[in-house]
Amino acid sequence: MTRFSRPLLDACTAAFAVALPLEQPADVTLSAFFRSHPKIGRRDRATIADSVYAALRRRRLLERVAVTPLLGANLRELEPWLRGDEAEWLASVKREAAAPKTFEVECELPDWAIERLRARYDESALLALAKGLLQNAPLDLRVNPLKISREAALERLAADGLRATATPYSPEGIRLKEKLAINRHALFLQGSIEVQDEGSQLLCHLVAPKRGEMVVDFCAGAGGKTLALGALMRSTGRLYAFDISPKRLAGLKPRLARSGLSNVHPQRIEGVNDARVKRLAGKIDRVLVDAPCSGLGTLRRNPDMKWRQTPEDVAELVEKQKSILAAAARLVKPGGRLVYTTCSILEEENRGIVEDFLRSAEFTLRPAGEVLEKSGIRLQMKDYLELWPHLHGTDGFFAAVLERAA
Repeated sequence: MTRFSRPLLDACTAAFAVALPLEQPADVTLSAFFRSHPKIGRRDRATIADSVYAALRRRRLLERVAVTPLLGANLRELEPWLRGDEAEWLASVKREAAAPKTFEVECELPDWAIERLRARYDESALLALAKGLLQNAPLDLRVNPLKISREAALERLAADGLRATATPYSPEGIRLKEKLAINRHALFLQGSIEVQDEGSQLLCHLVAPKRGEMVVDFCAGAGGKTLALGALMRSTGRLYAFDISPKRLAGLKPRLARSGLSNVHPQRIEGVNDARVKRLAGKIDRVLVDAPCSGLGTLRRNPDMKWRQTPEDVAELVEKQKSILAAAARLVKPGGRLVYTTCSILEEENRGIVEDFLRSAEFTLRPAGEVLEKSGIRLQMKDYLELWPHLHGTDGFFAAVLERAA
C-alpha cells in the first residue's frame, strides 16, 4: 500500500488537473508535469503516474466517486493530512464506491464503444474483455536472437535478481514480474533485449520473413516490429522501414544501432503515393501493414485513448486504413504475402477493412493459426489472429494474412 503524505496528495491532485482534460496523450502530459516539478523524486513520480493512470482507467467510476478507493489509501492513513470536512466527504466516497455499479461503469468504456462491441459480444463476454483492458500491462521483452538466446537471457536476468519467465506463445518473449527501468540493464544497452508486447512479437511471425527476401514494414513507427522482422531474417536481405513521421523514425535509429542489424533501411515517405513506394511496386516478398488505428487494444497501457477517441475519429481512421492497405498491396509481388494488423478491438477497423479489401483484390486469406503453427506457435486461431488481454495476457491485436496469387 502506498504511503501518502500531504505533499504527495497535493502533487497527485495537480497531476490529475493537468491530465484529465485529455488535450494530449497522458504520457506526454505527465512528462511535461514532471519536467516542471523537478524536485519530485523517482518513487513519488511512479506513484503519481500510477494514480493518474488509475483515474483514467476508472473515469466512469470517478464521475460517481473519487480517487481514494482506487489508490489503495485508507481513511486512517489520510487523516493527518485532511482539512476541514474532507474526512466526512471521503467517508461518503467509500460508501458510494461500494454501491452496485451499472454495466457501463463496470466496463469503463465510452457508450459509443460499448454499443459497437455489443454487436459481437454478449454482456458476459464484453465485460470479460473490458475487465481485461482495465488491468495493468506486464513488461514484456523480446530477445534479439542474433545476440542471445532466450534461455541465456533468462539466466542473466535471474542472476541479477529479476523475476522473469518465458512468454507462453512467442518463442522470443520474456515477461518480467515487476516493472522496472529495463533501459538501464546491460542486456538492453547491448541490444540483446528490446521492450515489446508478446502480441506484437506474434504479428512478426505471421509475416514470417525468410533469409534474403525483400520486406517492407509499411507503417514502421519507432521500429519495434521492424527490428523483430530483421532478426527473423538473420540480418540478410533488405528490410525497408517506411513511415511518414521523421520523429518516429528518429526513435528507430538508436534501437537499430543497438540491434546489430545491417539489413534495415529506414525511409521517410510523404504518403501512400510517394515515389519510393511506387518504385517497389510488385517487387516485395512480404509487407507488414501495422495500420494507424483507434488503439483500443492497448488500453492497459494507454487508458486515456478510450476517452480521447470519438466515433468521428474512427470513421476517419477507417478511410485511412483502406487507403494504406490498398497502397501496400501494390508492393507485393505474385505469390507474396501481405499482413494487415491493428491494435484495435473494433470490427470496422479489422474484419471490415479486410473483407472490403478482398472483394476487389487478387489476394486470398490464409488462416492465421495455420501460419503460426508452421513457426511452432500453437494458438487456437482460425482465419484471423485475434489476441485479447483476458484470454492471452497480451494487448488486444487483430491480424489477417493475405497472399497474392502466384
